[in-house]
Amino acid sequence: MLFFLVESVLMNSEKLSKITLGCCLLSALFALSEISFHADVSVLAFPLAIAFSAVLAHFSLRKLFCLGSNLKSALPSDAKNAAFVPVVRELLQYEPYVLLISFVLRRAGESGTPFALDVVQVLLWLCDSALSLLILHYLNPKSLKKIEPSWNQFLVDKKYAEKKSEKRFFKWILSEIVSWVDALVQAVFMVLLLNIFIVQLYEIPSESMVPEFLVKDRVAVFKIFNGPKFPLSDVGLPYFKKYNRGDIVVFRNPHYSSDRKSEVRTFVSQLVYMCTLTTKNINVDADGKPKADPLVKRVAGVSGEQLMMQDGVLYSRTKDSPTFEKVEMDATYACWNLNSVKSGVKEGIEQFPLSQVGYDSMLEVEKERRELSIEEAKAACYSLLTDFESHSSVFAMSASSEFSLSPNEMSVYFIDEKSMYVTSPLFQNVRQISTSLISSESCRDWYKNFLTSWMNSVPDFGGDLYAEANFKLNLMIKISFGRIVNSYVKFYADKVPSSEWQNDAELSSAFADSDKLVNYISLLDRRNMPVFPANAEDGSPCYIPEGSYFMMGDNRFNSLDMRHSYNSWTAPLSQFDKFSVTYSTDMAPQYVDRSRMLGTTAYRFWPFSRKGVPGYTGM
Repeated sequence: MLFFLVESVLMNSEKLSKITLGCCLLSALFALSEISFHADVSVLAFPLAIAFSAVLAHFSLRKLFCLGSNLKSALPSDAKNAAFVPVVRELLQYEPYVLLISFVLRRAGESGTPFALDVVQVLLWLCDSALSLLILHYLNPKSLKKIEPSWNQFLVDKKYAEKKSEKRFFKWILSEIVSWVDALVQAVFMVLLLNIFIVQLYEIPSESMVPEFLVKDRVAVFKIFNGPKFPLSDVGLPYFKKYNRGDIVVFRNPHYSSDRKSEVRTFVSQLVYMCTLTTKNINVDADGKPKADPLVKRVAGVSGEQLMMQDGVLYSRTKDSPTFEKVEMDATYACWNLNSVKSGVKEGIEQFPLSQVGYDSMLEVEKERRELSIEEAKAACYSLLTDFESHSSVFAMSASSEFSLSPNEMSVYFIDEKSMYVTSPLFQNVRQISTSLISSESCRDWYKNFLTSWMNSVPDFGGDLYAEANFKLNLMIKISFGRIVNSYVKFYADKVPSSEWQNDAELSSAFADSDKLVNYISLLDRRNMPVFPANAEDGSPCYIPEGSYFMMGDNRFNSLDMRHSYNSWTAPLSQFDKFSVTYSTDMAPQYVDRSRMLGTTAYRFWPFSRKGVPGYTGM
């Protein structure tokens, strides 16, 4: 404050003209650096910047300060010069925004710009913007009264005369309308700068963060300490923020392409989104559906950690602590059963991935798997194989009877890797597979290997709970499948009419178990996660690198987050079994570099009933 007071006393129109000259020169240099020789949108940057610079120089240097070719003022104190003060002020207010638009246009082309040029232009923009603000300060009525009293008096008299003149009433009305439009446009640009560097508003698009956030919740995200960058460049503020486990972060979705064309499209959509206060989202994919970008998730893993999740429990280890330990903090916000959340939050939830019955069934499968020993699984598989061989031998001896297979049933079901797909066709086609097993020797050999080949080399899992759990889950599915197969083979061997099969208690029990297992497989990739980052080839652990983080949504069954790919494929349930059953998976964990992280959620401002600083909502 003291500095500006002293400067106002010492400043005069001659000094101010030199500052204005410097501002115009910086603007011209910026415009020259925007020259592009590419036949794309970037070619528009230079004409926009140089045209604005020329207009600014004309009204400020020639009209206001009357600088000639010798850069000396002819009439520095002429009161009539003050007529151009409002014009110059208006131009100076828009100068940073126009140059920023030019900056974006130059980088919106196919080729982009070198980093060194980005740095130079950002420095020019900053210096020019600083001078513009300085000149605006001295051209405001309070400072102008001290710098050039005659100019200030001229503006006061002119404004008074316009108000008194009835003939200029409509002109005054028009001026007021233009003034309001001008204020609105400047507000939009100010919001743009605030959103780029200070704070940004977001609308929660999905239920991945339930119960913390519901769909349509709106949050403010502070960005200044998160290394915000100038649009379409890598130049910006340094990173000051170090994220901690539990922080809720807004970040760019790494699943989407980050090439220049998509970045330009994203910037434009964010501009529209910000200027409409999160009411209009034009960031859509090729099908017209809104992109999940940016994302709002919680930091689940930090640099230097290796993670694993089994039965909904997150484990972590580091170089200093090589044994996987439970991450107790994760359990305070990870939500697996939406049926148990607070009633006030529950009313706003649109989708419940699991009913309470389904959730209890999932826990039952996990308990059975944990209690299953390898020796018990071996005994069960040997028993199934023995029973199968016994029943199939009996069937072979009675093949000429009226209970032998029909021509349709005699056709051998082709058994290969696709046959071991858990949901289809393994259980859906189990009857056809059963008839093939008693009709073909090669199929019987497959069945024997399916049940017993895994016994030749049971691995030492070495604390890998995920690999051990999937190995045992694979065995549970084999045992359930074997029970159903043996039931059908027994029906054929014992000549049981097909009308009575549905009343068989063992078959019904086996199918009930298979249904629970199939349902659990559909939840597998949401409930668990393999060791991440994966160990090196020699088995040594790898860790999340410095400056990177692992993100998950709180609503774990309804969060397509950094655990998953946007594509799916068929994979064996256990890599330690050559005859493993297979399932559809999208498991592809990845960490997020801090350069893609925009900031932490600081305040929920909508709805008003739940406004406040986000924390741990609780269940």
